[in-house]
Amino acid sequence: MSDETARVTKLEEMLAHQARTIEELSDQLAEQWKVVEQTRAKLDRLTERFLSLEEQSLEAPAITKPPHY
Repeated sequence: MSDETARVTKLEEMLAHQARTIEELSDQLAEQWKVVEQTRAKLDRLTERFLSLEEQSLEAPAITKPPHY
């Protein structure tokens, strides 16, 4: 095998390895994006729940003196 053929073979191997690595990273990124979206949806639900509870607490009757005072 000539030096040039060995060099091309080495470059092809490197390219194949990099392509596989890029594909793996892309898959991991897609999975992480799903986790981010799920977390965002949970945060939105919790925010709505918190605001609802906050509104309910504001509607509580005012504290007044008992009639016997």
